[in-house]
Amino acid sequence: MPLDSAAIEALGLAVGLDAVGVAGAEPFTEARQEIERRRELGLHADMAFTFRNPARSTEPARTLEGARALVVGAKRYDREVPAPAPGSEPVARVARYAWHDHYAELRASLETVADELRGEGWRARVLADDNALVDRAAAHRAGLGWFGKNANLLLPGQGSWFVLGSVLTDAPLEPTESRVPDGCGSCTRCLDDCPTGAIVAPGVVDARRCLAWLVQAKGVFPVEHRVALGDRLYGCDDCQEVCPPNRLVDRRRDASDPGSHADPADQAWVPVLDLLTSTDEEIMVRHGRWYVPERDPAAIRRNALLVLANTAAPDDPRLEVVLTDALADPRPLVRAHAVWAARRLGRDDLLHLVAADVDEWVRTELDRHEVPAR
Repeated sequence: MPLDSAAIEALGLAVGLDAVGVAGAEPFTEARQEIERRRELGLHADMAFTFRNPARSTEPARTLEGARALVVGAKRYDREVPAPAPGSEPVARVARYAWHDHYAELRASLETVADELRGEGWRARVLADDNALVDRAAAHRAGLGWFGKNANLLLPGQGSWFVLGSVLTDAPLEPTESRVPDGCGSCTRCLDDCPTGAIVAPGVVDARRCLAWLVQAKGVFPVEHRVALGDRLYGCDDCQEVCPPNRLVDRRRDASDPGSHADPADQAWVPVLDLLTSTDEEIMVRHGRWYVPERDPAAIRRNALLVLANTAAPDDPRLEVVLTDALADPRPLVRAHAVWAARRLGRDDLLHLVAADVDEWVRTELDRHEVPAR
């Protein structure tokens, strides 16, 4: 096959990518400046990823010496939201991108493209959800879409329900760059509907308020955002669900397309009580592909306790066993959030179990008097 951008794009589409473009591998100077600005302002919270080493993330040649091009691919992950299984309440919601390992499918398609380039004698490396590259900036440069006000990349006529990745190569591919004009216009739905006001300016997200980040962050969940967390166990889709281009795509979805239907294997909902009564090993088997800080399932238990506090019926007879076990957990992170959950569910009678606890996190929760009642 001739080594040209059109052929490479056609190959990417043939092996399962939904959109493909080619961009030059020059440094992403504007992206680096913006990353450093937001880091200085503290908007990244404790997020590492591209914030850890902005120079590496925005200079492709640091990852592949002599890099000339990026073949950028997008893989759709949107499917209809299934109903929770009957009798599984209370349930916790999972963001759509995490229902299934969509990145594995994306990487497999990109690897096929990379193999084609390698077969022609060029070097190629797949980068997807990797702190070595700013994925959205690469996709924007390749002409796949525009930056929405919620900071997601929106593809014309297709919305933002995509995972993004690239093949970095030293092959002399001609860029197909054609910047997509802004399609948001005067719309501010994502800013207005963010449950914590985390989108502080068009395209600027304050991670200290963003639920999608807070469920992945280490330590104590900010008390001011616990009620807003609602039933979210992992991720938050609100800014995408209210986005008009996405809503239009949802309305136009072809019901005959099997790819639009929920897959029985999708983890769209997680029964909270089942999770909290599972062992750590069982939790990691089921959910270990998620980003779990320090690979400690206590962080998932923390989120689940907050969801329990926000959604469970206070008179559910199963609560006592679950809360009692959480209050006796050897990890302060779990005990502290169990205190808040017990208070919110009106089970202060269980707090004698931690009355003598000396851990600072637990003591802070015991001394807290503004826990909103259900």
